[in-house]
Amino acid sequence: MRQSLGPLLRRAMVGVLALGVIGAPARAAAPPSPEAERLAFTERYRAVQHGGIVRAANTAISCRTTATASAGTPSCPAARDGARAANDDFDMFYVDVDSDPNTYNSSRAEVRLPDSARVTYARLYWGGNLRVGEQKPPKDDGRVLIAEPGGEYKEVLADTVVGHRVAQGADAFQASADVTKLVRESRSGLYTVAQVNVAMGRSTAGAWGGWTLVVAYENPSEPLRHLALWDGFDTLGSARELRLSSAAVPKGASGLAGLVAYDGDRGQAGDSFAVATGPKASTPLSDPANPRGDALNSTIAEPGTTSAQRVPSYSNTLGYDSDVFDLGPALRGGGDQLAVRLVSQRDAAWAGALFVAVDAQQ
Repeated sequence: MRQSLGPLLRRAMVGVLALGVIGAPARAAAPPSPEAERLAFTERYRAVQHGGIVRAANTAISCRTTATASAGTPSCPAARDGARAANDDFDMFYVDVDSDPNTYNSSRAEVRLPDSARVTYARLYWGGNLRVGEQKPPKDDGRVLIAEPGGEYKEVLADTVVGHRVAQGADAFQASADVTKLVRESRSGLYTVAQVNVAMGRSTAGAWGGWTLVVAYENPSEPLRHLALWDGFDTLGSARELRLSSAAVPKGASGLAGLVAYDGDRGQAGDSFAVATGPKASTPLSDPANPRGDALNSTIAEPGTTSAQRVPSYSNTLGYDSDVFDLGPALRGGGDQLAVRLVSQRDAAWAGALFVAVDAQQ
């Protein structure tokens, strides 16, 4: 959703989300999960081990190719291919790549683990806007279906608090679940996630939503690293900072940082994602997919020449960000701690999760 310049929201991002449950496949609605309007960003997982973090992600909704866009807006196919456009420019409809008539949305993405890696933690995040041309029932926020590579759908439930807040014309939520056992046993490949509770249609708030699977792993052949994952949920206005204290970062270290966010529009400047290793000013992160000053730009991207596979693989997700950044330039000087800073000055954006994997002092 585009937002005109005006008073900025100055509220803390908030929240602990659910450790989840994987059960048998189900089609009936799950019991409503406990909800809160604001969930403070809290450390979900932390380890110092030889290994790293990978993630798989995809959108749950996109523009409808048969509908007419706003005047002066690129066509739906052009927007999907990367043209500057926002979700409120289009009539939005579900992405549905499976052949199951019982699901109304589904998408796939690849978890890519090293051959010798052992999964130590995996968490699935999902969320979106419940109010667009239709109003989806919040009772279904805390439930999705997931299928491992070559497997059948299994129900996943959020087991604690779901972030759910009405603000800026949107009815937004995020839920999450621990899926370590499933990913540890299934390892690499295409995972399918279905039934993310997002609304279709068109409105000034726009339709948006998606899912991200964050996977921490141990691998003896990789450097010793600090691994950390935080999650929460709220609108994002002024800068919010998360610190990984007691985490000495050597000079010339390498590392990655990732974020999950909702309703960032491509071309709306004022969004930044930055990292600092001590008292000096933080270093804004950018790459070819995420220009400096427009970090929340509807992309699912990561460093490297070969990205993990996604089905579908839209360049512009029209409101869902799940990005991984190279931290090399920000870590050159080293330091005694790591601070991650995310801010949106213009977009009506929501933040859901942040993670880092950074070389540790040997």
